[in-house]
Amino acid sequence: MKPGITPRDISSQCIALKLRILSRAVTNVYNDALRPLGLTISQMNILVAVACFGRARQQQVCDVLQLEKSSLSRDVVRMIARRWLATKGGGRAYVLTLTEGGRQLLERATPAWEEAQKKALLLIGEENAPALHRAAGEVGRSKRRHPA
Repeated sequence: MKPGITPRDISSQCIALKLRILSRAVTNVYNDALRPLGLTISQMNILVAVACFGRARQQQVCDVLQLEKSSLSRDVVRMIARRWLATKGGGRAYVLTLTEGGRQLLERATPAWEEAQKKALLLIGEENAPALHRAAGEVGRSKRRHPA
């Protein structure tokens, strides 16, 4: 360990740690609200992304949600089994589309999402939300400017 930096320093200053704590707490708020619908916030985010694209390649969804392909694939398999998503094409070039069941689920989930959104804003402090939106936007812009 570098002289002068203690585990306590790392624990109190680590951005990744603070974001993970925040992420888990906020994720729990949304998952609690969506649970009665059999939906997680990760799955809802995928449904929303596919709905926004209309027809979405796996890589597009991964890029916009900052997901690994394996994480997306696990959720997509479940969502296809539940008939929320459908695929067109084959192999690595398949395209995701929302099914009618997926559209209806999104409509039913919107009020629960709105309640969770209010609770999340209370949890993080409404005044902090704009900074989160800016930071998330910057991550997206940075990825486009400096692809890996």
